[in-house]
Amino acid sequence: MAHNHDHHNHASNNINRAFAIGAVLNLIFVLVEAGYGTISNSLALIADAGHNLSDVMTLLLAWAAMTVAKRSATAKYTFGFKKATILVSLGSALFLYAALGVIIWEAMGRLRSPVSMNGVTIAVVATIGVVINTATALLFMAGRKNDLNIKGAFLHMAADAAVSAGVVVSGLVITATGWNIIDPVISIAIALVILFSGWGLLKDSLNLTMAGVPDQIDAVAVLDYLTGISGVQFVHDLHIWAASTTENVLTAHLVMQTGGSDEFLHQTAEHLHHTFNIHHTTIQIERSDISGICHVGNTNGQGGCWPGKQETVHSPCPSEGHSQ
Repeated sequence: MAHNHDHHNHASNNINRAFAIGAVLNLIFVLVEAGYGTISNSLALIADAGHNLSDVMTLLLAWAAMTVAKRSATAKYTFGFKKATILVSLGSALFLYAALGVIIWEAMGRLRSPVSMNGVTIAVVATIGVVINTATALLFMAGRKNDLNIKGAFLHMAADAAVSAGVVVSGLVITATGWNIIDPVISIAIALVILFSGWGLLKDSLNLTMAGVPDQIDAVAVLDYLTGISGVQFVHDLHIWAASTTENVLTAHLVMQTGGSDEFLHQTAEHLHHTFNIHHTTIQIERSDISGICHVGNTNGQGGCWPGKQETVHSPCPSEGHSQ
């Protein structure tokens, strides 16, 4: 237990360090990029600086959300403040799309009226951006698979690296050919790429905000496991949702005529944790269906229901003297 606690603290310290380094590096680069973008008349640099600024805000919000999520539950917020990480991941996705909207709008104006610019300055500054954004993205690479909030930070930084790479190409082409129109064209192309790549983050964030089942959990498999437990006649009021971007919750009612022991509850919770990545389990044992109605017709012979899985059949209970 002490080892796990130390490991958790070490991982937490690494993430805090990643947020701090990422925010400081990108804020400095935003100031440099905006300044040189103005001097060189490059929309691509100015747009990239604006996009980077939105990412600095995203990093700070994500960092704040992870800090707030560690606060203890209160009488008013009985689940604690973990949900803040989900809200920030949604905000992160919306910030990304808002920044892209501004970039595309400005680029369309430049397509109609191309502006002369210094291609060498653009390429040099953007190259620095590639290095900084790539280094920042790598800081979040390890944690992106287990935390949607960190995944959002990683995608933002990776997208920034892609944008900066495109701006480098823009600067080199302008230097070689004098085609100033390539600046807004590259800006629009990169914006469209990020638009599609960020869709997964927006979709996942909306799903968790609406208390949907996290994508990595197979809800039907969970139901099959619960209804397949010896002694379980029926499962109802099964709910699975995310308390945060890293913690999942399950509640369910199990109808068991023999009842359930503390050991049974513990073993079931452990199985759900290790097999389905469900961290908090609340199970209510019922010896009979309180409504007096039995539910039959599950594919595995046990009782259970899940929207879209089967049509639940209602019939009088055998104990009432009727045939099933």
